[in-house]
Amino acid sequence: MAKFFRVLLKNGFAWVISIVVLIPFVVMVVNSFKTKEESYSMTLKLPAVFQFHNYWTVIEQGNIVSSFFNSFMYATICVVVIVLTCSMAAFVISRNESGLHKFIYYLIITGIVLPVNYVALMKVMQVTLLNNTRLGISLLFAAMNIPISLFISTGFVNTIPRDLDEAAIIDGCGPWSLFFKVILPLLKPIAVTVGVLGFMAAWNDFMMPLYYLNNSEKWPMSLTVYNFFGASMQAQRQWNLVCADIVLTSVPVIIVYLLGQRYIVSGVTAGAVKG
Repeated sequence: MAKFFRVLLKNGFAWVISIVVLIPFVVMVVNSFKTKEESYSMTLKLPAVFQFHNYWTVIEQGNIVSSFFNSFMYATICVVVIVLTCSMAAFVISRNESGLHKFIYYLIITGIVLPVNYVALMKVMQVTLLNNTRLGISLLFAAMNIPISLFISTGFVNTIPRDLDEAAIIDGCGPWSLFFKVILPLLKPIAVTVGVLGFMAAWNDFMMPLYYLNNSEKWPMSLTVYNFFGASMQAQRQWNLVCADIVLTSVPVIIVYLLGQRYIVSGVTAGAVKG
């Protein structure tokens, strides 16, 4: 009986936390279907008539289509870069315990806690001719996510037995074959985990595009929401359109997370039992 109440208490606590987290998004969804006057209150009350045309208005006026493809391209390039570089770096660092490799590892992961120097970074972007370019912002997103991605990947690679490496070398595998044919397939759970986290971070990032993209045609969805919010506020506070814009921006991230959720769970559990 005591065990039943403990489980019930844990589940109840989880439900309360979930509701607290979901309520703001539900408010956005409900108000995105209201008229301008109904949306002033920003409550959970359902609209008298669902205004589906709000979304079409946002798509027409908010430059959603082009910004969607920009965000998708930036996030995709970011994911490819961090998955490949962090997987390869994690394998090398895990299999080489020299002082130099440890120094490089700790130097990189300090980026998890160090703040970004936007002034110095702007100078670097200008010198490398990457400022206000799609490639430059994609590489910036990747660089921002490499420290945490390398930290997670290295912890997972450490759980892979070195006996696999020795067996593959005996069978004639070279360094590249060893990594791509033996190690990389085992990294699928953690690669998906790193990829999903990187995609979400790149999609939601606001500061980097704001500072390093001066051309509105290259803006991702996070900046177009900000721009549309300002235009809507000048047009007599159209909160219903702002909510619709936020919902459209959030949907791709939610879909990516739901698709990768089972891989994230399997990656965590695999890392817990290996070794």
